[in-house]
Amino acid sequence: MNSPASANTRNLIAACAAITVFGFAFGMTYPLLSLILESRGVSSDMIGINSAMLPIGILLISPLIPLLAARYGARNVAIVAALATAMAILSYKAFDTLSAWFLIRLVQGMTIATLFVLSEAWIVGSAGDHNRGKIVAIYASVLSASFGAGPLLISFIGIEGWTPFLLGATVVTLGVIPFIFIREDAQGEPEETRPSGILSFAQKAPMLLAAVGAFAIFDAASLSLFPVYGLQNGLDLASAANILTALILGNVLLQFPIGWLCDRFATRHVMAGCALITALTLLLLPAFISSSLRWPLLVVMGTAGYGVYTVSLVALGSRFKGIELINGSASFAIIWGFGALFGSVSGGLSMLASASHGLPLSLALVYLLLAGGVLWRQLTQQRRQN
Repeated sequence: MNSPASANTRNLIAACAAITVFGFAFGMTYPLLSLILESRGVSSDMIGINSAMLPIGILLISPLIPLLAARYGARNVAIVAALATAMAILSYKAFDTLSAWFLIRLVQGMTIATLFVLSEAWIVGSAGDHNRGKIVAIYASVLSASFGAGPLLISFIGIEGWTPFLLGATVVTLGVIPFIFIREDAQGEPEETRPSGILSFAQKAPMLLAAVGAFAIFDAASLSLFPVYGLQNGLDLASAANILTALILGNVLLQFPIGWLCDRFATRHVMAGCALITALTLLLLPAFISSSLRWPLLVVMGTAGYGVYTVSLVALGSRFKGIELINGSASFAIIWGFGALFGSVSGGLSMLASASHGLPLSLALVYLLLAGGVLWRQLTQQRRQN
C-alpha cells in the first residue's frame, strides 16, 4: 500500500498534468471562437456578450461543486466534467450557430470551473506545509504557460474546419488519464459531510476572498484593456499587444520566488508586499509607458499582480483541509467570476473618466486597498490577542 507521502506526490503530479492539459485547451478555445465570430462579421459587442457566458457558467456552478464532490466523490465529478468539456468543444462545430454557442459556452464555463476548482484543491491540499509555496508557484507558472500555448497553436493550425475542435477535444480527453491516479484519501484527513458554503467561508477567510477579488479585477481589466491603453498612449499595435506578453512573462518565470517567500514568511506579509509592489508599478506606468523601461516595469507588475493569487492558494492550503478546502476553492472561483465581470466594466469606465491614465490608476487603488486591508486585519488580530 502506498504511503501518504507517495500518494500526495502522485496527486500533485496527476493534478498538475491534468490542469495543464485543460489550460491549454481552454487557452486555445477562447480566442478560437472570438476569431471565428469576427471573421463572420459578428460585432465586437456581441462577441463580448457571447464570451461573458463562460464566467456566468463559472458563477452558476461554483457553489454546487463542493456538494457534488461530497456526494459523488471529487475524482468522479472531475472525470465527468472533463468528458463534458470535450463534448462541448466538439459541439461548437456540430452546432455552428451563434445562438447555440451561447448555451455551449455556458455549459463549458460550468465544466471548466469544476475542473479548476477540484484540481487546485488537490494541488494545494497535497503539497506539504514546508514546500506548499514553491509547489503552488510552479503550478501557477505551468498553468500560465499552457494558457499561452493555446493561442500560439492557432497561429499554426488556423481556425477553419474541424481540426482545432478535434484537437482541443482530444487533448481534453487525454487529460482524463491523470485523474485516474488521484487518491482522494491521501491526506488521511476526515472529510466533513457537508461543505459550509461561501457565506460561511467568507467569515473564516475574508481577506483571502478580498485578495482573489482584487486579483480578478486586475486580471480581467489588464487582459481586456491594457493593449487599448497602450494604443491610446502612442504605442504601435505590436508594442501595445506585447504589454500582455510582458505581464504573462512575469507570471510564468518569476512565481517561484514568491512561493519561496511564502514557505519562509507569513503569507499575509507576502501578500501585502505583492499588493504594494503592484500598486507602485501601476502608479509608475504612466511615467514610463512611452519609454523602453515599461518592459521591466510590466514584468515586475505581472509577477507581483498575479502573485497575489499564488499567495492566496498557498494560504488556502495551509488553513483548510478536506471538503472545506474544495469549498474554499469554489469560493475563490465565485469571487473570481464577480471580480472579472466587475474588472472589465470598471476598467472601461475608468478609461472614460480619464482617457490617458485612468486604467492603471484605478487598478493601483484596488491593490492599495488590498494591502491596507491585509495590514489592518493583522493589527486587529494582534490587538485581540493582547
